Amino acid sequence: MCRNIRPLNNFAPPATDDEIAAAALQYVRKVGGSTHPSAANQAAYDHAVEVIAAATRELVDALVTTAPPKDRETEAIKAKARAQARYGAA
Repeated sequence: MCRNIRPLNNFAPPATDDEIAAAALQYVRKVGGSTHPSAANQAAYDHAVEVIAAATRELVDALVTTAPPKDRETEAIKAKARAQARYGAA
């Protein structure tokens, strides 16, 4: 899976439509094999992003958990620490 796609479930505040669209775009780019599709394929990419974003919104809204919502800032700090441990200081 693309490392740029972040978990979107169980955050306070909930995932925005922009975050979901960005994740859908990353997914389509990964599956399609191109970050900049040709003009002939642009419509297919755009349609796929719309469909996947809608499915993702439906999934995120339907998921149920008993865990308390995660804080975005705290999770970002944890992710940065994991990356630093994994890749070292930049």
